[in-house]
Amino acid sequence: MDANEKIAPEVRSIIDAARERGGADGRVEVRARSLPEAFDRARADERVPTIAEVKPTSPTTDGTREDDPVELAEEMVAGGAAALSVLTEPEHFGGSPEILRRVREAVDVPILRKDFLLYEEQLDVVEADLVLLIVRFLQEDGTDDLADLLAAARDRGFQVLVEAHSRAEVRQAIEAGAEIVGVNNRDLGALELDLSTFEDVAPAVPDDVTLIAESGIETPTDVARMRAGGADGQLVGSAIMDGDVRANTERLTTPPENTE
Repeated sequence: MDANEKIAPEVRSIIDAARERGGADGRVEVRARSLPEAFDRARADERVPTIAEVKPTSPTTDGTREDDPVELAEEMVAGGAAALSVLTEPEHFGGSPEILRRVREAVDVPILRKDFLLYEEQLDVVEADLVLLIVRFLQEDGTDDLADLLAAARDRGFQVLVEAHSRAEVRQAIEAGAEIVGVNNRDLGALELDLSTFEDVAPAVPDDVTLIAESGIETPTDVARMRAGGADGQLVGSAIMDGDVRANTERLTTPPENTE
């Protein structure tokens, strides 16, 4: 595969920047808050299990949100989020490890570190409950092997969300030992969104794997569609960050059947 031709320039820039970021002194050891247990609690509370994303900005959104990220996080949790995703990528998303530290201290739900990790040493930057590994990014030359990086993350105590966009990538994730798989509806080649991606890819994910729908979920109708497609949970960023985050979280974590 010629990744240089198949990945959008905006995404290529993110990967190039990630290659330049190192780790930190020492080794991180984590006592992780369980994402599957958080999802179970959400269902018991009659909420759609949702990872709400604290995202100041991104290459696919306009403008920057200047609110205190801790206040945003607290509003999301109050609105029913089962877990949070916090950006630590600085150049393209305005995130930082310090933001994640502050958020994790302020709330008691699992926190996903949303960054673009390519090497084992990059795991040792900040404590989180989950880290993200993207199959497509780890197909790049010069990166660590997915299975090795997943094992290194677990050895530190992290849970791992492995992101895929196709059935072939799901197979790679499962073969590497993934227990939590996210299917991204955004094509990293064209940056186009298509919710049918999840519906096409989800059947490739075994029943004993926690399955998360990512990207493009904006309305209760979208939520219902992903649930019907087999999602155990969803990751929502822009649709929550755009406006009143508590109200948006409540709207997208309320089971559609409860709004009729």
